[in-house]
Amino acid sequence: QLQLVESGGGLVQPGGSLRLSCAAPGFTLDYYAVGWFRQAPGKEREGVSCISISTGSTDYAHSVKGRFTISRDGARNTVYLQMTSLKPEDTAVYYCAATTRLIGHCVLNGAYDYWGQGTQVTVSL
Repeated sequence: QLQLVESGGGLVQPGGSLRLSCAAPGFTLDYYAVGWFRQAPGKEREGVSCISISTGSTDYAHSVKGRFTISRDGARNTVYLQMTSLKPEDTAVYYCAATTRLIGHCVLNGAYDYWGQGTQVTVSL
């Protein structure tokens, strides 16, 4: 069964950058759509960005467009989320998720079957 492992979270000052990784050890993600989601304390989970591994098609939440970039590695078993110009409101636990039920595209809602454990991102002075 597919397992997803997030890494790269941490504490960063406003305006800083972080790169999150979502790895699928032992799997290739060729036929998956992969999404990044986040949940801040007391708030609902929010879709941040997603990518179709096969086509490279991407989508971004309005709140992160122009600041975050999602990408996949050549081996197609890791997805990255490069986050720049970070703001305190980006503070949350970030999760990656995957599904094979989206053919050639991705979505920012929760229609994903496999979820990682999450990595904390804190943006603060």
